[in-house]
Amino acid sequence: MTTTINPATEQKMREYHFLDPDETNRCIDKTWKAFTRWKQQKIEERSGRMRKAAKILRAEKDTFARLMAEEMGKPLSDGQAEAEKCAWACDYYADNTAQFLAAEMAPSDASKSFITFQPLGIVFAIMPWNFPFWQVFRFAAPSMMAGNAVLLKHAPNVFGCAEAIEAIFSEAGFPKYLFQNLIIDTDMAAKVIEHPMVKAVTLTGSTRAGKAVAEKAGSCLKKTVMELGGSDPYIILEDADLELAVETCVTSRLINNGQSCISAKRFIVHQSIGLQFEEKLVNRMKAAKVGDPLDPGTQLGPLARADLRDNLHRQVQASINLGATCLLGGTVPEGIGYFYPPTVLTNVKKGMPAFDEELFGPVAAIISVEDEEEAIKVANDSVYGLGAALFSADLAKAEKIATEQLEAGSCFINSFVKSDPRLPFGGIKESGYGRELGHYGIKEFVNIKTVFVK
Repeated sequence: MTTTINPATEQKMREYHFLDPDETNRCIDKTWKAFTRWKQQKIEERSGRMRKAAKILRAEKDTFARLMAEEMGKPLSDGQAEAEKCAWACDYYADNTAQFLAAEMAPSDASKSFITFQPLGIVFAIMPWNFPFWQVFRFAAPSMMAGNAVLLKHAPNVFGCAEAIEAIFSEAGFPKYLFQNLIIDTDMAAKVIEHPMVKAVTLTGSTRAGKAVAEKAGSCLKKTVMELGGSDPYIILEDADLELAVETCVTSRLINNGQSCISAKRFIVHQSIGLQFEEKLVNRMKAAKVGDPLDPGTQLGPLARADLRDNLHRQVQASINLGATCLLGGTVPEGIGYFYPPTVLTNVKKGMPAFDEELFGPVAAIISVEDEEEAIKVANDSVYGLGAALFSADLAKAEKIATEQLEAGSCFINSFVKSDPRLPFGGIKESGYGRELGHYGIKEFVNIKTVFVK
């Protein structure tokens, strides 16, 4: 059994009982039967249902935003935007799947040869709490449009969001059990991966969790996609538009209460503009309104759980003890709720948690560099490789750095890193492998089949 807790009030919300092995197996059987019917549906029929899901998301975005706020502390405006983005993904794949999965002719010594894309079966998803709707829809929309079925194990603190997502697909007219929410614990998740009717696994979460799930899935020879942690570098070169850079960096650092794998985390600044950047960043971070996520004016709510706040504070204090300077924040506020203040650390060096580890909260780590070459070296000096951003007035130079020298799955110039249904998204190194979104994302969980006719 598990209980969801409102991170702003620390009040208990709902209790959930985990499914036992027999109940879980019955759920899997039902989803497999739903898949055998769904895979025969024409793409046009699937698209109609997916567009209806998009309409529900838009119509009920206020309700869904409130649920996210109550379960994991997301400010209302962020939750509304998340629901809208999920609707965008549904429409995008409804509109483009026929093109993405059209058979491709391939010349050979046959009279006819081509490549076709067929669904695999059940995709098992293990999803995190930080974007409880978006993380699910960004894989579920393409997977289901491709003809697959979905089993979801969501994070225990957002089980209400998981139920809401299942209800959206049901209301939209998808076959019963095609998308099924499983209230299960970690041990049962391993059993689901082993189940012969489960054909693939996708996980968004920590690197540690990704390694464990990938190992289990690998032992069963099942396809996986892993979107894991990140410590995204934001390089601010000497010729950068400083106002734009600061505004963009703060927006990225504070979005979703600082709890995003692709938020700005390491601010790598040319020393000639270091003091100016620090002053502007501190002033902008200080201005963020912290408070109740249900207040429409709140920009920064609580962290999702007490242990997450405790770990973030440990990282901050350990970095200070090793020589970092705290320019803002850095103390746990008194009172109810798992709040942590906007925090700015400077003089950050390798060997400190603020340099080496992912800071999952509203903490900015400033690293001073002498030149462009050092900036690139510092940016790449990480076990992670999810996103990276670069600020410079010289777009040709910035594009060359982003294309050829930065080690990341996504590189953004004069903008913050974000996911977009039209663009592939994923990481390298310990940030994972595989891609979501775009036409690459929908092809992760299909059988890319060659047909040869002599």
